[in-house]
Amino acid sequence: MRRWRPSVVLLVAGILGGALLLRNSTLAGTLFMAACALFAVLFSPPAFPRSVTDAEARAAQAADGRPIIYWRPGCPYCLRMRTSLARQAGRYHWVDIWSDPEAAASVRAVADGNETVPTVVAPGKSYVNPSPELVRNLH
Repeated sequence: MRRWRPSVVLLVAGILGGALLLRNSTLAGTLFMAACALFAVLFSPPAFPRSVTDAEARAAQAADGRPIIYWRPGCPYCLRMRTSLARQAGRYHWVDIWSDPEAAASVRAVADGNETVPTVVAPGKSYVNPSPELVRNLH
């Protein structure tokens, strides 16, 4: 449920805020509800490629050399990374740190004890909150 919290909060805010705005302006209320619903979808876990566990990602990376991107739902920087990579996003191993405690520990190990995401681990090098351009050039 924790993974869906940002999306649920956005939907509830959209419904409540939209209902209040509908009293004064139908257009404003409708647009507010639509915007909140859109952001709820963008921040939801299914907006990202299928997440794997930390162990699966490390095993796959050892075989194919593709970078691992650690992320969490509701993170605007992760969303920026995902949308910037666009169709290339499937070329990376995506690991949700909220669904895998080992993944959160891996991020803390390279991010000075913090769970800063996105964190990208390429063979031999780690990057905390890198630019999408840097990640695109890793593979």
